[in-house]
Amino acid sequence: MGENAAFDIRLARGAADLEASQRLRYRVFVEELGGGGQTVDHAARIERDDLDPVYDHLLLVDRNRPLGEHVVGAYRLLTSDRAAEAGHFYCDTEYDLEPLRASGRKLLELGRSCVHPDYRGGAAMLLLWNALADYVLAHEIEILFGVASFHGTDPQALKMPLAWLHHHHLAPEGLRPRARSEAFQSMDLVREPELDRRAAMAQMPNLIKAYLRLGGFVGEGAFVDHPFNTTDVLLLMDTKAMSDKHRAFYTRRFEGKG
Repeated sequence: MGENAAFDIRLARGAADLEASQRLRYRVFVEELGGGGQTVDHAARIERDDLDPVYDHLLLVDRNRPLGEHVVGAYRLLTSDRAAEAGHFYCDTEYDLEPLRASGRKLLELGRSCVHPDYRGGAAMLLLWNALADYVLAHEIEILFGVASFHGTDPQALKMPLAWLHHHHLAPEGLRPRARSEAFQSMDLVREPELDRRAAMAQMPNLIKAYLRLGGFVGEGAFVDHPFNTTDVLLLMDTKAMSDKHRAFYTRRFEGKG
C-alpha cells in the first residue's frame, strides 16, 4: 500500500461508487479467484447481482485514485429490516436461515468482502472493520452472519479445516442454519481424535479465524458453489453473547462473499 494513500471510509453514495465496488469484486472474485456464473459481466468487468441495490455498501476509497478505480476495499451490508422488504438475504440461496429469522433478533448479513491486492497487509482491512463495528453498534445489531469461502470445490482437499469447524465451532442448535440440500456437503469428514489443529488452521481463511477469535460459530454443513469456485461455510456471531474481552476487541477491529 502506498505511503501517500489518503483514505475515506463511507457508505456508497451513488451509481459511480456502486459500479467501482462491483469492478473491485470482479478483480478479486473473478480474475484472482476464478469465480464465474450469472453475476459476472465480463464485457463490463463487473460482478453484481439483483440484491446490490438494496444493500448498504461500505467502501474504502483512496482519494488519490481516479474515479471508477477509487474503491480499494468493499463490504456489503443488509439488515433484517431491509431484507424483509427485499424478500430475502443472499445467504437464503445457500442456507436455510429460518432459525435466525425465528430468533426475533436484529440481523445483519455481511458479504462480498474484498480488498484490492495492492492494499492488503496494511491498514485497509482494519479501517473497514472499524467502520463495520460502528455500523453494527449504530443499528443495534444482535446477530451477524454471512458466508465465508474456501477456494476450490473439492471438500476432501479441505477436510481438516471443515472437520475442525464441525467438531469445535457449530452454532447452538436453536440458531444453526443448515446448508441447502441441493449442494449440502457434510463437514464431518475427519473423526475428532484424528483432527490436526495445526493443519486445520493452516488452511483456514483469515476471515474465518477472525470470527472464531471473537467467539463466532458456523452453520451445519458446507455449500459447494461451483460457479464461484468456492466451498462456503456460514459464519454467525451473537453480539449479545460476546464476552467483554471479545466485545472490546470487536469494537476496535474485526476482520467473505455474500
